[in-house]
Amino acid sequence: MQGLKDKTETKEFRQQWIEYVYDLQSRICTAIEAADGKAKFIEDSWQRAEGRGGGGISRIIAGGDVFEKGGVNVSVVYGTVTPKMRKSLQLDGSKWFAGGMSLVLHPKNPFVPTVHCNYRYFELYDREDTVCDQWFGGGTDLTPYYLFEEDAIHFHQTHKKACDEYDEKLYPLFKKECDDYFVNTHRNEERRGIGGIFFDRRRPEGEHTLDFWFNFCRSCGNAFLVAYLPIVERRKNLPFTDQNKHWQEIRRGRYVEFNLIHDKGTLFGLKTNGRTESILMSLPPTVRFEYNYQPIPNSPEAQLLRICLQPRDWA
Repeated sequence: MQGLKDKTETKEFRQQWIEYVYDLQSRICTAIEAADGKAKFIEDSWQRAEGRGGGGISRIIAGGDVFEKGGVNVSVVYGTVTPKMRKSLQLDGSKWFAGGMSLVLHPKNPFVPTVHCNYRYFELYDREDTVCDQWFGGGTDLTPYYLFEEDAIHFHQTHKKACDEYDEKLYPLFKKECDDYFVNTHRNEERRGIGGIFFDRRRPEGEHTLDFWFNFCRSCGNAFLVAYLPIVERRKNLPFTDQNKHWQEIRRGRYVEFNLIHDKGTLFGLKTNGRTESILMSLPPTVRFEYNYQPIPNSPEAQLLRICLQPRDWA
């Protein structure tokens, strides 16, 4: 495949990526602690058990003035492609490596949106330990409980700018992929939120070399704080009611449904015997599953639900 590196080069390339995601994790955690003003991340360094390769650092925040629960995790893991992985994940190789940063933040205030962000690099090796496939994936999406159009526009425009620096065709392509991916198909095509960007298995090809995708992911990863923190600052001190909190927990239930039924990252982690605590840190602390719950017609809650049924061009 065009653009694949030999064994020596890919180790150096891999190490650059690993150093980047750990640095990104550190910068994001520092900024989130400052925005919260109370809670601090606890750090849990871990290794895969029973001879499986690799490990990572999970940083967890909870009980803050702004963030009710969240995690910013880095995992750098590797292993042998099992028959189960080969079938369910369509991996045609002997061994694999995956390194990435993943975060989910669940705010306390219902007027502050939940956010998800993930950027990852994957390598697949043949029986001679030579790279036979490699790709980047990731993205970020916003899950508001109440719609503030200026927030949605800011989030999307920030990521459009990051994409446009490399190729103006990428933002509309990856926005559509995001709109089409974060969908609870079992609930009449209801989206998880207002989207963002999402891409998977982006391989070196033509002008889009492996370095191109590395730098592209770095640009998008660096855009995260610029896109999200201004929204947090605008909304974190707004007063809210028990009804606002009730709606937040209803929508969190839909978030859980997507992560456990449809999300490829969750399924990959579980199918590769990943660390369960780190994988499921994305789940919110409190949720509601009420039978056939419907918001009051023409209410702000109903407006949010309509947006989640039909994607919009925010940028």
